[in-house]
Amino acid sequence: MRGRGASPLAVAALPLHGRRIAPHRRDDAHTESGLSVITRILRALLWLLLFVFAFIGVEYTTRGTPLSRVSAIGDHGGPPGAADSLFERTMELFTGITLDPGNRVEVLANGDETYPRLWRDLRSARQSITLQMYYCKPGRMADTLKAIISEQARRGVRVLFLHDAFGSQNLTDGYLDSLRAAGVKVAIFRPVHWYSLHKAQSRSHIRVVVVDGRIGYTGGFGIDDKWFGDGHSADEWRDTNVRFTGPAVAQLQATFAAGWVEATGQLLTGDLFFPHEPPQPGAVQLAALFHSAPTIGSTPAERYLALSIAGARKTLYITNSYFVPDDDFRNLLERAARRGVDVRVLTAGQKTDVKVTLWAGRDRYPDLLDAGVKIYEYQPTMMHAKTLVVDGVWSSIGTMNFDNRSMVFNDESNLLVLDPDVGARMDSLFLDDLRYSKEIEAKQFERRGVGEKIMERGATLLSRVL
Repeated sequence: MRGRGASPLAVAALPLHGRRIAPHRRDDAHTESGLSVITRILRALLWLLLFVFAFIGVEYTTRGTPLSRVSAIGDHGGPPGAADSLFERTMELFTGITLDPGNRVEVLANGDETYPRLWRDLRSARQSITLQMYYCKPGRMADTLKAIISEQARRGVRVLFLHDAFGSQNLTDGYLDSLRAAGVKVAIFRPVHWYSLHKAQSRSHIRVVVVDGRIGYTGGFGIDDKWFGDGHSADEWRDTNVRFTGPAVAQLQATFAAGWVEATGQLLTGDLFFPHEPPQPGAVQLAALFHSAPTIGSTPAERYLALSIAGARKTLYITNSYFVPDDDFRNLLERAARRGVDVRVLTAGQKTDVKVTLWAGRDRYPDLLDAGVKIYEYQPTMMHAKTLVVDGVWSSIGTMNFDNRSMVFNDESNLLVLDPDVGARMDSLFLDDLRYSKEIEAKQFERRGVGEKIMERGATLLSRVL
């Protein structure tokens, strides 16, 4: 019986059949059950979110390029050949370059031809020097560079040095501090932090040297003693570089400026870095600096390479240190060979510095050989050049490798030249390199060991990120 004034709470607490019932136990249990369900839902959503981010990350960091064929619609009869007048315009439209006349281009083989000329040009600077390097390592070459640009900075020359955080990680703080003390402006490209890991694999593979805004260099070279020498001896890398003057130098300087503004926030303009350069008498070579940068989807780099392959009618000579074409580019090369083009590829052999890339590339050899592509591996030392020459008229010298990394993830710099004299020099250089190379014969290659085949098949699974 409930007494007058007794509260509902008190009644609920009265014994029932000798047991005391706690107030609101059923409501509390219901609440706890609801909280448990909400917690499980939130935990499931968190795991789903993590899975989505992980999936997006994997997709992003292993993405390739969508281009699989080059087609011509109309009466032209196929994509324009390298010697066709339409080729120049097509290449400009699909890559964003401008092929200007009035350039003087010198192809430089190896350290013996490159560094004496480079040191002289750096010492001749009167107003500015800009350098962007992917690979730098302490040694005689780094010391020589430091001495030259430090002296120039002390003389009042504006010297800017941009180095990649990954490729130049061996440069010491002491080395960089000594440059700063001399007046050199030093910046690092994309330093690796926990909050910028999404940028970690997108490197600046670019090589830029510009002297007074009038002389430019690019190519496969770096700042390390292994680039000294003739490229025919052990531990003296084989590379190809290019020195040029004319309108393409301003394009190279703009490439440097794009990296510098990302690293420092300062966008460089003005005639100190971009002087007005009147046309040079007698300089008629068509050339452009091609700066390719990472993007999603079809990239300018893949369009340049696909158009170059499709533009071959007689010869296509490719020299590349890391030759790992995906299925689509392998098919483009095979189709070129089957239509009668003399397609030859020269790449690194056993003395490569990245074995996994060699194995992944070799996994492509059988199909290429079967289609008639000739493949050679350089024997004396590491082959590090990244060049291409089509029909003896269309040439490329620079930093871009024949792999997914260069076409999708890296900033690259290539000088593209439409000129028969430069093409003849490139043809000659390529054919001379074959004297130091081993041709891969299909029957002999097929007899390689099971262990090698397993390594090649395993390495090709990583080809998207090599």
